[in-house]
Amino acid sequence: QLQASGGGLVQAGGSLRLSCAASGRTFSRNVMGWFRQALGKEREFVAGISWTGGITSYADWVKGRFTISRDNGKNTVYLQMNSLKPEDTAVYYCAADIDAINNVARLPSTYDYWGQGTLVTVSS
Repeated sequence: QLQASGGGLVQAGGSLRLSCAASGRTFSRNVMGWFRQALGKEREFVAGISWTGGITSYADWVKGRFTISRDNGKNTVYLQMNSLKPEDTAVYYCAADIDAINNVARLPSTYDYWGQGTLVTVSS
Protein backbone atom coordinates (compact mmCIF):
# COMPACT_ATOMS: atom_id res chain seq x y z
CA GLN A 1 0.00 0.00 0.00
CA LEU A 2 3.07 2.24 0.18
CA GLN A 3 5.36 2.42 -2.81
CA ALA A 4 8.70 4.17 -2.45
CA SER A 5 10.61 5.29 -5.52
CA GLY A 6 13.27 7.70 -6.64
CA GLY A 7 16.38 5.99 -5.39
CA GLY A 8 19.46 5.49 -7.49
CA LEU A 9 23.16 6.10 -7.83
CA VAL A 10 24.41 9.63 -7.29
CA GLN A 11 27.78 11.22 -6.70
CA ALA A 12 28.64 12.81 -3.38
CA GLY A 13 27.22 16.30 -3.21
CA GLY A 14 24.35 15.40 -5.49
CA SER A 15 20.60 15.30 -4.89
CA LEU A 16 17.76 12.87 -5.09
CA ARG A 17 14.05 13.18 -4.49
CA LEU A 18 12.29 10.17 -3.06
CA SER A 19 8.56 9.67 -3.38
CA CYS A 20 6.19 7.49 -1.41
CA ALA A 21 2.81 6.91 -2.98
CA ALA A 22 -0.07 5.27 -1.17
CA SER A 23 -2.59 3.06 -2.84
CA GLY A 24 -5.54 1.09 -1.62
CA ARG A 25 -6.12 3.45 1.29
CA THR A 26 -5.35 7.01 2.20
CA PHE A 27 -2.81 8.11 4.79
CA SER A 28 -3.61 11.78 4.39
CA ARG A 29 -4.63 12.07 8.04
CA ASN A 30 -1.65 10.20 9.43
CA VAL A 31 1.92 10.94 10.35
CA MET A 32 4.31 9.74 7.70
CA GLY A 33 7.99 8.99 8.11
CA TRP A 34 11.11 8.14 6.20
CA PHE A 35 13.61 5.66 7.59
CA ARG A 36 16.77 4.14 6.24
CA GLN A 37 18.77 1.01 6.76
CA ALA A 38 22.37 0.64 5.73
CA LEU A 39 23.97 -2.75 5.23
CA GLY A 40 24.62 -4.37 8.59
CA LYS A 41 22.96 -1.59 10.54
CA GLU A 42 19.62 -1.08 12.23
CA ARG A 43 16.82 0.85 10.63
CA GLU A 44 16.96 4.49 11.67
CA PHE A 45 14.68 7.48 11.57
CA VAL A 46 15.36 10.09 8.88
CA ALA A 47 12.38 12.44 8.90
CA GLY A 48 8.70 12.61 9.71
CA ILE A 49 5.77 14.86 8.94
CA SER A 50 2.38 15.52 10.49
CA TRP A 51 -0.83 15.08 8.55
CA THR A 52 -1.07 18.72 7.49
CA GLY A 53 2.64 19.08 6.91
CA GLY A 54 2.82 21.75 9.56
CA ILE A 55 5.07 19.73 11.84
CA THR A 56 8.27 18.13 10.63
CA SER A 57 11.00 16.32 12.47
CA TYR A 58 14.47 15.31 11.34
CA ALA A 59 17.29 13.18 12.61
CA ASP A 60 20.09 15.31 13.97
CA TRP A 61 22.55 14.14 11.37
CA VAL A 62 20.32 15.47 8.52
CA LYS A 63 21.52 18.98 9.42
CA GLY A 64 19.36 20.81 6.92
CA ARG A 65 20.27 18.64 3.96
CA PHE A 66 16.93 16.82 3.64
CA THR A 67 13.38 18.15 3.40
CA ILE A 68 10.24 16.10 3.92
CA SER A 69 6.95 17.24 2.40
CA ARG A 70 3.61 15.82 1.45
CA ASP A 71 0.81 16.31 -1.04
CA ASN A 72 -2.34 14.85 0.49
CA GLY A 73 -4.25 15.40 -2.72
CA LYS A 74 -1.88 12.96 -4.38
CA ASN A 75 -1.52 10.75 -1.29
CA THR A 76 2.24 11.11 -1.65
CA VAL A 77 5.11 11.99 0.66
CA TYR A 78 8.47 13.23 -0.57
CA LEU A 79 12.01 13.37 0.74
CA GLN A 80 14.26 15.86 -1.00
CA MET A 81 17.86 14.94 -0.27
CA ASN A 82 20.64 17.40 -1.05
CA SER A 83 24.37 17.42 -0.39
CA LEU A 84 24.39 13.65 -0.27
CA LYS A 85 27.31 11.87 1.33
CA PRO A 86 28.60 8.31 0.90
CA GLU A 87 27.38 7.56 4.42
CA ASP A 88 23.82 8.25 3.24
CA THR A 89 23.97 5.04 1.22
CA ALA A 90 21.11 2.85 2.40
CA VAL A 91 17.71 1.47 1.57
CA TYR A 92 15.16 4.17 2.31
CA TYR A 93 11.71 3.25 3.53
CA CYS A 94 8.55 5.24 3.95
CA ALA A 95 6.10 4.39 6.68
CA ALA A 96 2.74 5.44 8.07
CA ASP A 97 1.74 5.79 11.71
CA ILE A 98 -2.01 5.35 11.64
CA ASP A 99 -2.37 6.21 15.34
CA ALA A 100 -0.93 9.70 15.03
CA ILE A 101 -1.79 12.88 13.21
CA ASN A 102 0.75 15.31 14.72
CA ASN A 103 3.10 13.39 17.00
CA VAL A 104 6.06 12.34 14.86
CA ALA A 105 7.60 9.27 16.44
CA ARG A 106 11.16 8.18 15.73
CA LEU A 107 10.92 4.52 16.64
CA PRO A 108 10.32 2.20 13.68
CA SER A 109 8.10 -0.01 15.83
CA THR A 110 5.61 2.86 16.12
CA TYR A 111 4.80 2.74 12.43
CA ASP A 112 2.19 0.41 11.05
CA TYR A 113 2.57 0.39 7.27
CA TRP A 114 5.83 0.21 5.36
CA GLY A 115 6.84 0.61 1.79
CA GLN A 116 9.20 -1.82 0.11
CA GLY A 117 12.20 0.49 0.18
CA THR A 118 14.26 2.21 -2.46
CA LEU A 119 18.04 1.96 -2.66
CA VAL A 120 20.13 5.11 -2.53
CA THR A 121 23.80 4.74 -3.36
CA VAL A 122 26.13 7.69 -3.00
CA SER A 123 29.55 7.33 -4.56
CA SER A 124 32.59 9.26 -3.39
